[in-house]
Amino acid sequence: MAKIIVLDPLAEDGLKMMQDAGIEYDVRTGLKGEELREALAEYDGAICRSGVKITAEALEGVKRLKAIARAGVGVDNIDLKAATRHGVVVMNTPGGNTTSAAEQTFALMLAVSRNTCAANQSLVEGRWDRKKFTGRELCGKTLGVIGMGRIGQTVAKFARAFDMKIVAFDPYLSAQRAQELDVKVYESVAEMLPVVDYLTVHVPLTDATRNLIDEKEIAMMKDGVFLINCARGGIYNMDALLKGIESGKLGGVGLDVFPEEPFTESPLFGKPNVVCTPHLGASTKEAQMNVALEAVQLLIDYLSHGVIRQAVNFTPLDPKTLSELRGSLDLAHRLGLLAQQVAPGPVSSVKIKYRGELAKKSSALVTSAFCSGFLTGVISEEVNIVSAVPMMQERGIKLVEEKDGADTDFASVISVELETDKGALSFAGTLFGAVIPRLIKFRNMRLDSQLDGSLLITMQKDQPGIVAALGAASAKRGVNIAQMALGRNLNAPNGLAVSVLSLDGEVPADLLPDVKTIEGVVDAISVKLPESGVYPSWLN
Repeated sequence: MAKIIVLDPLAEDGLKMMQDAGIEYDVRTGLKGEELREALAEYDGAICRSGVKITAEALEGVKRLKAIARAGVGVDNIDLKAATRHGVVVMNTPGGNTTSAAEQTFALMLAVSRNTCAANQSLVEGRWDRKKFTGRELCGKTLGVIGMGRIGQTVAKFARAFDMKIVAFDPYLSAQRAQELDVKVYESVAEMLPVVDYLTVHVPLTDATRNLIDEKEIAMMKDGVFLINCARGGIYNMDALLKGIESGKLGGVGLDVFPEEPFTESPLFGKPNVVCTPHLGASTKEAQMNVALEAVQLLIDYLSHGVIRQAVNFTPLDPKTLSELRGSLDLAHRLGLLAQQVAPGPVSSVKIKYRGELAKKSSALVTSAFCSGFLTGVISEEVNIVSAVPMMQERGIKLVEEKDGADTDFASVISVELETDKGALSFAGTLFGAVIPRLIKFRNMRLDSQLDGSLLITMQKDQPGIVAALGAASAKRGVNIAQMALGRNLNAPNGLAVSVLSLDGEVPADLLPDVKTIEGVVDAISVKLPESGVYPSWLN
């Protein structure tokens, strides 16, 4: 019989569910260090929230443990690499707290708009200051939402009930889904900021989103704008928020999350028109019940029936299948990452065409690997080939597969066609040998390029001098070109051509705009891919 340890306080409904299912369990909270490691070694499954820290040391030598279920979304407190290395499946419950997080967003919006907390304190202190606490209505105001995943979409739905106008930035929200949500989508955060009266963020904290809203971005906004964050601390720069409040540029700030937690001291605390709460987004009875029941069900399904759902670090690949498909999965994942960075606008559909030997095999895992790359780092949940396809569908992106088993110039080819509101874009990749991914087509032009590291892709007129100018622009910044691939439409010489430069190190921020000024260059795109031989965690 499976045995489960509960490492953090869990709703009684979840405990009862295990009892009713005949699952033996123990509640042992507050464990850490050697005590935690010894405890984990005694159980088949574990349930946790955010309190316990399951480190690599805590998993060392633990052989019985098969799965960890996180009653909540974030898995920052679990060492996923160590869990994967030890064969421990980590699953989370991203849907259980959606409503609670969205409601907390509106609780803060209303609190800062109507001076709720300060007005309450004035009564506590024996004052009746009605005139001092004149507020603002939400009705008719423009709400900007950065990140239109589950929570962002729920916030938008709630905002419609307040008769708010909703604008959003999310490059992975299809035009059709945006229309269904009655949301106007902007192409960049900077373009959206000047029109908003309220701004809320619902994205993960990554290198791209850290300090996403800083002094420069606040300066772009209307005077008196309100900023809300119930997603992750660090997306708003705290110093910039303080300056914005003290200068009067910001009308109010509502924060439920902070760069480090617990977070008990800040110059923002106590400032007028600032309301802060200690990460209460998921702290409702309903959310705690939902995530508890979902976490328990995930463990029961896996430990009793071998069914894996919502895994963030693992996929049910047997060794034989993994060996056969490893190269194709890596290629598809890299093509997904490429698609994410080169798409000219929000993607509405993706067509993946398999040709050659790969067309004769099951392609479901390969398609999922592409989707995993396409979504990596742009949504709040961890993405792997188990969860990627449903997440694509949630975004309203149509996914189409085609197969052609006829012989090609290569053993197998994966072709990708993106439909966006800015037009279509296509490219293709293959494997040299069994494991070397290559880009062999971009738009309608054939080439042979690496699919790793830092790439600078340019579209230009097919004329002399441009390649030299690209080299000069790179040399000016001390950037070494490791490899250059050139291609053009063989049926239309002197038309357009493509260059793919593989660069040593990062692409300097000022290189791209400089390249775009080169006479004959039509477009330039910077792409960052994993280094050769570096795989996503689920492929290790």
